[in-house]
Amino acid sequence: MQGLKKASGIALFLATILILIIGFQKAMVAPVDAQQGEVYRIFYYHVPSAISALCFPYINLIGALGYLYFRRKDEIKAAAWDALALAGAEITTVYCTIGLVTGSLWGRVAWGIWWTWDERLTTFLLLWLLYVSYLLLRRFSPPGQTSTLASVLSVFAAVDVPIVYYSIRWFRTQHPSPVFGGGDGAGLDKSMYPAFLWNLAGWFLWGCIMIGFRLISARRERLAELQEAI
Repeated sequence: MQGLKKASGIALFLATILILIIGFQKAMVAPVDAQQGEVYRIFYYHVPSAISALCFPYINLIGALGYLYFRRKDEIKAAAWDALALAGAEITTVYCTIGLVTGSLWGRVAWGIWWTWDERLTTFLLLWLLYVSYLLLRRFSPPGQTSTLASVLSVFAAVDVPIVYYSIRWFRTQHPSPVFGGGDGAGLDKSMYPAFLWNLAGWFLWGCIMIGFRLISARRERLAELQEAI
């Protein structure tokens, strides 16, 4: 059984690498945007990373709620859920960082500015700050209270996700209007879908794999801490 899990993990890892390579190839041969030129190709990395950054916080939230439920009932199960929350927070921070950096690079070329305090960008920056705060809290909070305090922060951080999502629907912002679900005129040109979907699948799977790897190591760390406490 352990061998089958390992083989499945390796197969998923290799498949994800292949998907990312195909996604890169599709992004490089996609038709050039008439208005933005070649720089628009950053879209194929900015949007998938930003979408993933709005999905992974819920892995953190699930882990946090699992920890809060089991913390007084089963320390080992609580440690496992806490490890999942930590893994989700770390990957969320990485993907938010990629979204902010690629967005700033794109904005500098498209708008002539690196940053503007509009609703979408500000709420997304707040999401990044919340997860950076989560990681700092776990590192510097008093021993014995770390996981509980971090789990409570996870709940507040997850609340910002729908606010980020709806920000460009509630307000007229500098950020472009919604690509998907934005009403008449929204959506991608058909020629853009292959590159976008391959990259979306590739970067989402890559994030899931990284969460899996981090979960394994974080569980070992938490179990070791429990054994030391005993």
